[in-house]
Amino acid sequence: MWCGKRVSVVLPTYNERASIRQCIEDFRQTGLVDEIIVVNNNAAPGTSEEVAKTCAREVHEPCQGYGAAIRRGFREASGDLIIVSEPDGTFYARDVRKMLAYAEDFDVVYGSRTVKELIWEGANMGLFLKWGNYSVAKLMEFLFNTTSLTDVGCTLRCVRRDALRRIEPFFSVAGSFFGPQMMVLSILMKQKMIQIPVNYSKRVGTSSVTGNKWVAFRLGMQMILLILDYRLTSWFFRSRFRRTPAPALGGVSPEDGALRLPTADLVAEFDEDEDKEKTRQR
Repeated sequence: MWCGKRVSVVLPTYNERASIRQCIEDFRQTGLVDEIIVVNNNAAPGTSEEVAKTCAREVHEPCQGYGAAIRRGFREASGDLIIVSEPDGTFYARDVRKMLAYAEDFDVVYGSRTVKELIWEGANMGLFLKWGNYSVAKLMEFLFNTTSLTDVGCTLRCVRRDALRRIEPFFSVAGSFFGPQMMVLSILMKQKMIQIPVNYSKRVGTSSVTGNKWVAFRLGMQMILLILDYRLTSWFFRSRFRRTPAPALGGVSPEDGALRLPTADLVAEFDEDEDKEKTRQR
Protein backbone atom coordinates (compact mmCIF):
# COMPACT_ATOMS: atom_id res chain seq x y z
CA MET A 1 0.00 0.00 0.00
CA TRP A 2 1.27 3.45 -0.92
CA CYS A 3 -0.58 6.57 0.23
CA GLY A 4 -3.84 4.66 0.36
CA LYS A 5 -3.35 3.07 -3.06
CA ARG A 6 -2.98 -0.66 -3.69
CA VAL A 7 0.29 -1.68 -5.34
CA SER A 8 0.61 -4.61 -7.74
CA VAL A 9 3.86 -6.04 -9.11
CA VAL A 10 3.90 -7.94 -12.41
CA LEU A 11 6.80 -10.34 -13.04
CA PRO A 12 6.91 -11.93 -16.52
CA THR A 13 9.05 -15.05 -16.49
CA TYR A 14 10.56 -17.36 -19.08
CA ASN A 15 14.03 -18.40 -17.93
CA GLU A 16 14.29 -17.19 -14.32
CA ARG A 17 13.72 -20.33 -12.28
CA ALA A 18 16.92 -19.82 -10.27
CA SER A 19 16.15 -16.24 -9.24
CA ILE A 20 12.38 -15.80 -9.17
CA ARG A 21 11.78 -16.93 -5.59
CA GLN A 22 14.29 -14.45 -4.16
CA CYS A 23 12.89 -11.68 -6.33
CA ILE A 24 9.38 -12.25 -5.00
CA GLU A 25 10.65 -12.26 -1.42
CA ASP A 26 12.54 -9.02 -1.99
CA PHE A 27 9.39 -7.26 -3.21
CA ARG A 28 7.35 -8.69 -0.33
CA GLN A 29 9.87 -7.48 2.22
CA THR A 30 9.53 -3.86 1.07
CA GLY A 31 6.18 -3.83 2.88
CA LEU A 32 4.70 -1.72 0.08
CA VAL A 33 3.39 -4.37 -2.29
CA ASP A 34 -0.16 -5.73 -1.95
CA GLU A 35 -0.11 -8.18 -4.84
CA ILE A 36 2.59 -10.00 -6.83
CA ILE A 37 1.60 -11.63 -10.11
CA VAL A 38 3.97 -14.00 -11.88
CA VAL A 39 3.14 -14.48 -15.55
CA ASN A 40 4.48 -17.87 -16.60
CA ASN A 41 5.26 -17.45 -20.29
CA ASN A 42 6.09 -21.09 -21.07
CA ALA A 43 8.77 -20.83 -18.41
CA ALA A 44 11.56 -23.28 -17.65
CA PRO A 45 10.58 -26.48 -15.80
CA GLY A 46 10.56 -25.99 -12.06
CA THR A 47 9.52 -22.33 -12.20
CA SER A 48 5.98 -23.01 -10.97
CA GLU A 49 7.34 -25.02 -8.04
CA GLU A 50 9.52 -22.07 -6.99
CA VAL A 51 6.62 -19.62 -7.24
CA ALA A 52 4.39 -21.94 -5.21
CA LYS A 53 6.72 -21.47 -2.22
CA THR A 54 5.98 -17.75 -2.14
CA CYS A 55 3.04 -15.38 -1.68
CA ALA A 56 2.83 -14.64 -5.41
CA ARG A 57 -0.07 -15.62 -7.67
CA GLU A 58 0.93 -17.41 -10.86
CA VAL A 59 -0.94 -17.14 -14.14
CA HIS A 60 -0.05 -18.77 -17.44
CA GLU A 61 0.19 -16.90 -20.72
CA PRO A 62 0.51 -19.36 -23.64
CA CYS A 63 1.23 -16.72 -26.29
CA GLN A 64 5.02 -16.55 -26.31
CA GLY A 65 6.59 -13.15 -25.97
CA TYR A 66 7.80 -10.48 -23.56
CA GLY A 67 4.98 -8.14 -24.53
CA ALA A 68 2.35 -10.85 -24.36
CA ALA A 69 3.40 -11.73 -20.82
CA ILE A 70 3.33 -8.13 -19.59
CA ARG A 71 -0.03 -7.45 -21.23
CA ARG A 72 -1.47 -10.50 -19.48
CA GLY A 73 -0.06 -9.24 -16.19
CA PHE A 74 -1.73 -5.88 -16.73
CA ARG A 75 -5.07 -7.61 -17.26
CA GLU A 76 -4.64 -9.61 -14.07
CA ALA A 77 -3.43 -6.79 -11.82
CA SER A 78 -5.94 -5.23 -9.44
CA GLY A 79 -3.77 -2.48 -7.94
CA ASP A 80 -4.14 1.27 -8.35
CA LEU A 81 -0.42 1.42 -9.09
CA ILE A 82 1.11 -1.32 -11.22
CA ILE A 83 4.84 -2.01 -11.30
CA VAL A 84 6.51 -4.20 -13.90
CA SER A 85 9.89 -5.76 -13.23
CA GLU A 86 11.95 -8.77 -14.22
CA PRO A 87 12.66 -11.59 -11.78
CA ASP A 88 16.19 -12.23 -13.06
CA GLY A 89 18.14 -10.44 -10.33
CA THR A 90 18.96 -7.38 -12.43
CA PHE A 91 16.60 -4.97 -10.64
CA TYR A 92 16.47 -4.09 -6.95
CA ALA A 93 13.10 -4.32 -5.21
CA ARG A 94 14.02 -1.33 -3.06
CA ASP A 95 13.72 0.89 -6.14
CA VAL A 96 9.97 0.42 -5.82
CA ARG A 97 10.00 3.26 -3.29
CA LYS A 98 11.58 5.55 -5.85
CA MET A 99 9.04 4.59 -8.53
CA LEU A 100 6.08 5.05 -6.20
CA ALA A 101 7.30 8.44 -4.96
CA TYR A 102 7.37 9.76 -8.53
CA ALA A 103 4.02 8.12 -9.28
CA GLU A 104 2.40 10.67 -6.98
CA ASP A 105 3.09 13.33 -9.62
CA PHE A 106 3.25 11.34 -12.86
CA ASP A 107 0.97 8.96 -14.77
CA VAL A 108 3.83 6.70 -15.82
CA VAL A 109 7.32 6.33 -14.36
CA TYR A 110 9.89 4.56 -16.55
CA GLY A 111 13.22 3.28 -15.29
CA SER A 112 16.59 3.90 -16.92
CA ARG A 113 19.57 1.56 -16.65
CA THR A 114 22.14 3.80 -18.33
CA VAL A 115 23.38 5.87 -15.38
CA LYS A 116 26.97 4.78 -14.78
CA GLU A 117 26.88 5.06 -10.99
CA LEU A 118 23.97 2.59 -10.76
CA ILE A 119 25.32 -0.04 -13.16
CA TRP A 120 26.85 -2.66 -10.87
CA GLU A 121 29.71 -5.04 -11.56
CA GLY A 122 28.75 -7.88 -13.86
CA ALA A 123 25.64 -6.15 -15.23
CA ASN A 124 25.04 -6.72 -18.94
CA MET A 125 25.25 -3.06 -19.86
CA GLY A 126 28.42 -2.72 -21.88
CA LEU A 127 29.21 -0.08 -24.47
CA PHE A 128 27.02 -1.63 -27.18
CA LEU A 129 23.85 -2.03 -25.12
CA LYS A 130 24.23 1.18 -23.13
CA TRP A 131 24.75 3.51 -26.07
CA GLY A 132 22.34 1.59 -28.25
CA ASN A 133 19.54 2.09 -25.72
CA TYR A 134 20.58 5.69 -25.11
CA SER A 135 20.67 6.55 -28.81
CA VAL A 136 17.25 5.06 -29.58
CA ALA A 137 15.82 6.81 -26.53
CA LYS A 138 17.18 10.14 -27.74
CA LEU A 139 15.70 9.48 -31.18
CA MET A 140 12.30 9.05 -29.54
CA GLU A 141 12.79 12.15 -27.42
CA PHE A 142 13.74 14.22 -30.49
CA LEU A 143 10.98 12.98 -32.80
CA PHE A 144 8.22 13.44 -30.25
CA ASN A 145 9.73 16.48 -28.47
CA THR A 146 9.05 14.85 -25.13
CA THR A 147 10.65 14.54 -21.70
CA SER A 148 14.29 13.48 -21.31
CA LEU A 149 14.72 9.80 -22.22
CA THR A 150 17.87 7.71 -21.80
CA ASP A 151 16.75 4.08 -22.12
CA VAL A 152 14.14 2.28 -24.26
CA GLY A 153 14.71 -1.25 -23.04
CA CYS A 154 14.22 -1.01 -19.28
CA THR A 155 11.43 -3.25 -18.01
CA LEU A 156 11.12 -1.59 -14.60
CA ARG A 157 8.21 0.86 -14.72
CA CYS A 158 5.21 2.02 -12.72
CA VAL A 159 1.89 3.03 -14.24
CA ARG A 160 -1.25 4.39 -12.67
CA ARG A 161 -4.31 2.24 -13.26
CA ASP A 162 -6.27 5.06 -14.90
CA ALA A 163 -3.36 5.83 -17.24
CA LEU A 164 -3.11 2.17 -18.20
CA ARG A 165 -6.82 2.10 -19.04
CA ARG A 166 -6.22 4.73 -21.71
CA ILE A 167 -3.25 3.15 -23.50
CA GLU A 168 -3.86 -0.57 -23.07
CA PRO A 169 -6.47 -0.93 -25.84
CA PHE A 170 -3.81 0.28 -28.31
CA PHE A 171 -1.19 -2.34 -27.37
CA SER A 172 -0.36 -4.62 -30.30
CA VAL A 173 3.22 -5.84 -29.74
CA ALA A 174 3.67 -9.28 -28.21
CA GLY A 175 7.44 -9.45 -28.64
CA SER A 176 10.52 -7.93 -27.05
CA PHE A 177 9.97 -4.39 -28.35
CA PHE A 178 6.77 -3.91 -26.36
CA GLY A 179 8.54 -1.46 -24.04
CA PRO A 180 9.04 1.30 -26.63
CA GLN A 181 5.46 0.88 -27.84
CA MET A 182 4.16 1.58 -24.35
CA MET A 183 6.43 4.63 -24.10
CA VAL A 184 5.29 6.03 -27.46
CA LEU A 185 1.63 5.52 -26.57
CA SER A 186 2.20 7.36 -23.28
CA ILE A 187 3.58 10.27 -25.30
CA LEU A 188 0.77 10.25 -27.89
CA MET A 189 -1.85 10.19 -25.14
CA LYS A 190 -0.10 13.18 -23.56
CA GLN A 191 0.32 11.41 -20.26
CA LYS A 192 2.60 12.90 -17.62
CA MET A 193 5.69 10.69 -17.75
CA ILE A 194 9.23 10.72 -16.46
CA GLN A 195 12.24 8.45 -16.68
CA ILE A 196 14.39 7.98 -13.60
CA PRO A 197 17.65 6.10 -12.96
CA VAL A 198 17.39 2.67 -11.34
CA ASN A 199 19.89 0.11 -10.12
CA TYR A 200 21.00 -2.49 -12.66
CA SER A 201 22.88 -5.57 -11.52
CA LYS A 202 24.23 -8.86 -12.84
CA ARG A 203 21.62 -11.24 -14.21
CA VAL A 204 21.15 -14.71 -12.77
CA GLY A 205 21.49 -16.94 -15.83
CA THR A 206 21.61 -15.84 -19.47
CA SER A 207 19.14 -13.63 -21.29
CA SER A 208 17.67 -15.01 -24.52
CA VAL A 209 17.74 -11.47 -25.98
CA THR A 210 20.52 -9.25 -24.65
CA GLY A 211 22.81 -12.23 -24.17
CA ASN A 212 23.33 -12.31 -27.97
CA LYS A 213 24.58 -9.12 -29.66
CA TRP A 214 23.03 -9.97 -33.02
CA VAL A 215 19.64 -10.59 -31.45
CA ALA A 216 20.00 -7.34 -29.50
CA PHE A 217 20.94 -5.47 -32.69
CA ARG A 218 17.90 -6.83 -34.52
CA LEU A 219 15.71 -5.85 -31.58
CA GLY A 220 17.16 -2.34 -31.67
CA MET A 221 16.29 -2.02 -35.36
CA GLN A 222 12.73 -3.17 -34.64
CA MET A 223 12.48 -0.49 -31.96
CA ILE A 224 13.68 2.21 -34.36
CA LEU A 225 11.21 1.16 -37.05
CA LEU A 226 8.38 1.13 -34.51
CA ILE A 227 9.25 4.65 -33.33
CA LEU A 228 9.45 5.99 -36.90
CA ASP A 229 6.17 4.29 -37.81
CA TYR A 230 4.33 5.88 -34.87
CA ARG A 231 5.81 9.30 -35.59
CA LEU A 232 4.73 9.24 -39.25
CA THR A 233 1.36 7.73 -38.43
CA SER A 234 0.62 10.35 -35.80
CA TRP A 235 1.37 13.06 -38.37
CA PHE A 236 -0.46 11.78 -41.41
CA PHE A 237 -2.82 8.97 -40.39
CA ARG A 238 -4.35 9.95 -37.09
CA SER A 239 -7.39 7.77 -37.78
CA ARG A 240 -5.22 4.74 -37.11
CA PHE A 241 -5.62 5.44 -33.42
CA ARG A 242 -9.40 5.58 -33.75
CA ARG A 243 -9.78 1.85 -33.87
CA THR A 244 -11.00 -1.05 -31.81
CA PRO A 245 -8.55 -2.57 -29.32
CA ALA A 246 -5.92 -5.03 -30.44
CA PRO A 247 -7.18 -8.64 -30.37
CA ALA A 248 -6.65 -10.66 -27.23
CA LEU A 249 -3.55 -12.85 -27.04
CA GLY A 250 -3.46 -16.58 -26.62
CA GLY A 251 -7.22 -16.95 -26.63
CA VAL A 252 -7.55 -14.74 -23.56
CA SER A 253 -10.55 -12.47 -23.62
CA PRO A 254 -10.05 -8.78 -22.73
CA GLU A 255 -12.79 -9.29 -20.16
CA ASP A 256 -10.64 -11.78 -18.24
CA GLY A 257 -8.78 -10.57 -15.18
CA ALA A 258 -9.36 -7.61 -12.91
CA LEU A 259 -8.83 -4.84 -15.45
CA ARG A 260 -11.98 -4.25 -17.53
CA LEU A 261 -11.50 -1.51 -20.06
CA PRO A 262 -13.94 1.01 -21.55
CA THR A 263 -12.79 1.33 -25.16
CA ALA A 264 -15.56 3.06 -27.08
CA ASP A 265 -14.28 6.60 -26.54
CA LEU A 266 -10.54 6.03 -26.56
CA VAL A 267 -8.81 8.32 -29.05
CA ALA A 268 -5.21 9.42 -29.05
CA GLU A 269 -4.82 13.11 -28.23
CA PHE A 270 -2.70 15.39 -30.39
CA ASP A 271 -1.64 18.99 -30.21
CA GLU A 272 -4.08 20.90 -32.45
CA ASP A 273 -1.82 23.95 -32.67
CA GLU A 274 1.00 21.73 -33.89
CA ASP A 275 -1.25 20.16 -36.51
CA LYS A 276 -2.44 23.60 -37.75
CA GLU A 277 1.15 24.78 -38.04
CA LYS A 278 2.07 21.75 -40.15
CA THR A 279 -0.96 22.38 -42.38
CA ARG A 280 0.15 25.99 -43.01
CA GLN A 281 3.68 24.83 -43.83
CA ARG A 282 2.33 22.42 -46.45
